[in-house]
Amino acid sequence: MDMKRLAIGTVVGGATLFVVGYLIFDLATADFYVANLIADTGAYRDPSLQWAFVLGDLASGALVTLGITSRPGTPTIGSGLLTGAVIGFLLWLHADLTLYGLTNVWNITTPMIDPLFEAIHHGTAGAVIAAVLARVPRAATA
Repeated sequence: MDMKRLAIGTVVGGATLFVVGYLIFDLATADFYVANLIADTGAYRDPSLQWAFVLGDLASGALVTLGITSRPGTPTIGSGLLTGAVIGFLLWLHADLTLYGLTNVWNITTPMIDPLFEAIHHGTAGAVIAAVLARVPRAATA
């Protein structure tokens, strides 16, 4: 495990996820999520806690970085995109279906569509992480 590459990928991935998440979820698809609420239950914070988004994006950035660095060879933008997209899709399919089963906030449309948005979200981060890590030398191994 190369901690320097993990740290770089985590920070780059977290920053990318934060920015791309804002573009996708706050600007492009906000109306979709509002339209698929079952009822305004007051479950959403207004305003949202940005520090929580930053920490969550860093955790996802670390997960995608681990996925990318666990593959053999030098990462490519394409392999990073695919790895990030698969991780994001599966992670959010799990989370959305679990939340759907536990809460009464969304109709069934949201847990079916949100993982696709997350595949784009995490795939973009994976591509950026891979592009950066391709330029970071690996640590010498004994």
